[in-house]
Amino acid sequence: MDKLTRCPCGPGTTSSHMERLIEILWALLFSGSENSPLCFLFQSEYHYEYTACDSLGSRWRVAVPHTPGLCTGLPDPIKGTECSFSCKAGQFLDMKDQSCKPCAEGRYSLGTGIRFDEWDELPHGFASIATNLESDSSVSESLENCTTSTWVPLGDYVASNTDECTATLMYAVNLKQSGTVSFEYIYPDSSIVFEFFVQNDQCQPTVEESRWMRTTEKGWESHNVELSRGNNVLYWRTTAFSVWSKVPKPVLVRNIGITGVAYTSECFPCKAGTYAATSGSSFCQLCPANSYSSKGATSCQRCEPDTYSDQGSSSCKPRPPCTDKDYFYTHTACDASGETQLMFKWAEPKTCSEDLPTARHLPPSEVKTKCPPCNPGFFKTNSSACEPCPSGSYSSGSGCISCAAGTEPALGFEYKWWNTLPANMETTVLSGINFEYKGMAGWEVAGDYIYTAAGASDNDFMILTMVVPGFRPPQAVMEDVENKEVARITFVFETICSVNCELYFMVGVNSRTNTPVETWNGSKEKQSYTYIIEKNATMSFTWAFQRTAYHEAGRKYTNDVAKLYSINVTNVIDGVASYCRLCALESSGSCTSCPPGNYIDRASGACHPCAPSTYLKAHQPYGSQACIPCGPGTKSNKIHSLCYNDCRFSLDKDGRTLEYDFSALANSTSFAGGPSFTSKGLKYFHHFSISLCGNHGRKMATCMDNVTDMRVPDGEAEFSKLVTSYVCQSIIVPSDVMGYKTIVSSQPVSLADRVIGVTTETTLDNITSLPEHFTPGNVGLTDVIFFYRSNDVTQSCSSGRATAIHLRCDPLKTGSGALSVPSKCPDGTCDGCTFHFLWETSTACPLCSAYDYHTIVSACLGGIQRTTYVWREPKLCSGGIPLPEQKVSICKTMDFWLKVGISAGTCAAVLLTVMTCYFWKKNQKLEYKYSKLVMNSTAKDSELPAADSCAIMEGEDVEDDLIFTSKKSLFGKIKSFTYKVGACLLCRC
Repeated sequence: MDKLTRCPCGPGTTSSHMERLIEILWALLFSGSENSPLCFLFQSEYHYEYTACDSLGSRWRVAVPHTPGLCTGLPDPIKGTECSFSCKAGQFLDMKDQSCKPCAEGRYSLGTGIRFDEWDELPHGFASIATNLESDSSVSESLENCTTSTWVPLGDYVASNTDECTATLMYAVNLKQSGTVSFEYIYPDSSIVFEFFVQNDQCQPTVEESRWMRTTEKGWESHNVELSRGNNVLYWRTTAFSVWSKVPKPVLVRNIGITGVAYTSECFPCKAGTYAATSGSSFCQLCPANSYSSKGATSCQRCEPDTYSDQGSSSCKPRPPCTDKDYFYTHTACDASGETQLMFKWAEPKTCSEDLPTARHLPPSEVKTKCPPCNPGFFKTNSSACEPCPSGSYSSGSGCISCAAGTEPALGFEYKWWNTLPANMETTVLSGINFEYKGMAGWEVAGDYIYTAAGASDNDFMILTMVVPGFRPPQAVMEDVENKEVARITFVFETICSVNCELYFMVGVNSRTNTPVETWNGSKEKQSYTYIIEKNATMSFTWAFQRTAYHEAGRKYTNDVAKLYSINVTNVIDGVASYCRLCALESSGSCTSCPPGNYIDRASGACHPCAPSTYLKAHQPYGSQACIPCGPGTKSNKIHSLCYNDCRFSLDKDGRTLEYDFSALANSTSFAGGPSFTSKGLKYFHHFSISLCGNHGRKMATCMDNVTDMRVPDGEAEFSKLVTSYVCQSIIVPSDVMGYKTIVSSQPVSLADRVIGVTTETTLDNITSLPEHFTPGNVGLTDVIFFYRSNDVTQSCSSGRATAIHLRCDPLKTGSGALSVPSKCPDGTCDGCTFHFLWETSTACPLCSAYDYHTIVSACLGGIQRTTYVWREPKLCSGGIPLPEQKVSICKTMDFWLKVGISAGTCAAVLLTVMTCYFWKKNQKLEYKYSKLVMNSTAKDSELPAADSCAIMEGEDVEDDLIFTSKKSLFGKIKSFTYKVGACLLCRC
């Protein structure tokens, strides 16, 4: 009754007439029933619905009261449209006559779909939960810390978490027919794993190819996935794993649209800040700046002059008084007279008011001054514009001069005067709120430098981008060389900040995603930065400056600026030249390129090969000094493009030469340090990949970033980011921790791009690896140390990162052995710049030689003697010459030699006896003859005749001989001798 009494009076009726009519109608309503009115008289008390589709695809339309039992007399059910029937976008199904009708102005529909574009709170049907997939149940506190790590609605979009918890946004929907789900997203930071997948009635996920989301580069990107008929559960899941102190940027999602749902029986009103000016709209348009609209609007209302609004606003805000932070200065382009003018401009969009009492007014433009010279390589035309010098010439910014014979222009870009923005540069502003690009300049020229403009908000990104088509280095650069430098970019910058501002320098290749290579926080004095370009492709260089990451109304920090004073890019194709350099001459006198490994003689322009064991400095190949000697223990390749170690090393020590062979360690070897944990309890590892000496200078160790492309199966390439080096590092989160099918590998960094040298000294090229980092090794055998440097130069590591690998002999650790890091530096580095590793393996032992074994000779047993060769203990060698085989020889025992000695002694005694007897006999003969001679001599002297003797007769000598030489027995000889003596005595008598 209250609803009826509130109805307005129709034309020609009065209030009393209406009350009488109501009484009559009310009586009619209850005439058919004692208590309930007739519903068919008031269609606002019921609505139509379809029954579930049967097996034939048919259904019925039935009337359902809003409140059960409120009224009777509902319309009878009738045959409904086919289950496959649907209306187009911008239409709705009028259930009364079951036909499609267009949406009215100020409303929209997706036909058979729904859209979620308002995120003041989670829409009905959505759920957000946070979990920790850490498998270690001992980390109980981390589970409690994840209760607030959910998706957060922030008006126009919903934002993900930024910690190590896993936050899941879910929505369940039942589709009457096959459909799609689409949404827009911002995914700027690869430190977050972002996946979207769908599960059907059987809880089977969608194909893996569309599951892992790619990081975004320029604003919002769309993603579409087909859905099957039936129940579908949609999942948006994020997990951050940044192990550094910097908090990653969240993932943002908006405008979620789902098609294939049940019929749409009504159109949705446009949300505040949008409008639909025509009927049959499938979406609502945003109100432009300085206008607003309420919900269901057909047009936008202009703000009052003293108020303003941003695009898509539901109301207008009062304009604050203008301050000096609402305008900026810039230089005009040179006019025909060669003059420029410093002038001031309001920052766009202008949100302040000049009419308020305390407002600042725009300062007047200053007087005109003479334009600075053109940038090097350009010259001024008659209209005072700067044009590039023709081919074969150079300039310092005034007139063009032809290069002399034997020289060529050093093509590149050198910008140090900023009157106008160069043709190959563009600037814009990226909103820090919704990440959309705005049609305004982010950087402004100021004569001596270019600086960041005010922007629309303090958290906007001021973007400056320069595109270079390609490069032509003076020397050929091989793909497999260690130093792949084709060019370099150097810029001088300065930041002045009162809050925590950030300046990003990013590099893109062939229009692909820009990768941040360096970031500066806070105020930085005027300084230079150089980036080495190693790929000959179309490159884009981007500078992005953000004053603060927090959004506040108005501009407070526009005085915080970043300035670029100069930018210099070398070896640019179709560039300009500020000087001419020597070139290699052909016989015709024209310039050519030297063969790889050759330098250019400054006097003659001829090409000369570098000396052995030197490599050529690629960016300045002039004179013999361009050939740089290789470090100790290394040699150059054939084209003198790099120095490398061939997995061999020699060391003179204690009068002998130790030879090492590390070939078994040439291939990549990986190991991980001990586990680390974030504040939320997420476990991760520092994963290192090491290729000690590579393959003739070709680095073999790889580290990958598979966060934004985890769809790649294990063992296959095509990762979004891959680092190849001698030593590299990445952050590894195990698969059992994240709950994924594969491990999460992120933030790959090269630690060793070139070999500095191999030595036993602890310092080389200002790289020091103290022995105190590791426990002492073998006594008398020092570690062999490989020293490396990385090409990546960071703020904290001005000389780049360095690596020292100690190779220590350990015969007990065969194969690849064991790798370790210093106990005091579990991350491998103590200062963040120099990394230290200890590699203990038998392969690190010197090659075995004859010095490393000694000989053992056994006793003679059974006529056999054995000679055995045994390694010296402790054995500190590996490989080399093998241990000689045991030798067996025939020998004589002690008994044999004793018999031989006795026999020889006996023979010697017999011989001595015989000789004694012989000489005794001879002595007797001589004595007899002597006596005879004496007797004869005495007779002559007295001249008396000798007395006749009967004992001595003529021929006695013969008889005497017979006495002594006859072979009589000893008894016979004595008998004969006695007879002779007796006869002699008788004769004398």
